[in-house]
Amino acid sequence: MDKNLQFKDLWAVILGGSSGFGYAAVERLALHGMNIAVIYRENKSSDKALKESLAKIEAANTGKILPFNINALDADARASFINNFAAFAGKKSVKVLLHSIARGNLKPLTIKNNVEDGEYNTLSIEDIQLTTYAMSNSLLDWTRSLLKADLFNTDGRIIGLTSEGAHKYWDSYAAVSIAKASLESLAKYMAVEFSTYGLKTNVIQAGVTETASLKMIPGSEKLLEIGVKRNPLGRLTKPEDVAGVIYLLCTDESFWINGSIIHVDGGEHCL
Repeated sequence: MDKNLQFKDLWAVILGGSSGFGYAAVERLALHGMNIAVIYRENKSSDKALKESLAKIEAANTGKILPFNINALDADARASFINNFAAFAGKKSVKVLLHSIARGNLKPLTIKNNVEDGEYNTLSIEDIQLTTYAMSNSLLDWTRSLLKADLFNTDGRIIGLTSEGAHKYWDSYAAVSIAKASLESLAKYMAVEFSTYGLKTNVIQAGVTETASLKMIPGSEKLLEIGVKRNPLGRLTKPEDVAGVIYLLCTDESFWINGSIIHVDGGEHCL
């Protein structure tokens, strides 16, 4: 099979495709003929630059790439996307839904030294709820919306992204940690309950990766430094490492992988 046409007439819907793992997945899936709807939220100048980059990827490959600068967490925006997208994609054409939204609150749980400090904002319940919806529960809404519109392929794949921070302490990462732990649990239930539609749901746990999202975490420099020393293969994980596994999870050979947390970290999690 010509790998440039491997996914001809099939679509990927990528939530959070403007940078990091999502953008790397666009590049990789496009190489194999996948048509891609890229959903992201950027300002006017960033939007223009991203659309130019996506147009170059499209021109170099055989599939279509459709950019949608919308709020993926807004129900009306999601409904509007489904209506517009269905005209391009057609029924049962979505091979993969990738959830790569990185939107959350990075705050500590407690005030500094028990002294009120306006600059030391603490995590609120609302912060936790917003972060959990953005980085976990929104995957369920998008899955249901695509299913209701009969857009999922009968051998569709759903992929989420988690991190080691779901299982260990990282400074000011509590809200994201809660969201990632929630995503892992949600994916387990989705793997069972959505299997009736032929969907396979898996989560990728990437190693420490130098992305814009990671750099927002307090003490990220230390995470990067330790990540290199700790990794058995002596380097950080790259977005393209993860994109390669996202591609593999879309292939026929991955048909029987469902409900798994897949470590893509060069063995980092072993140490």
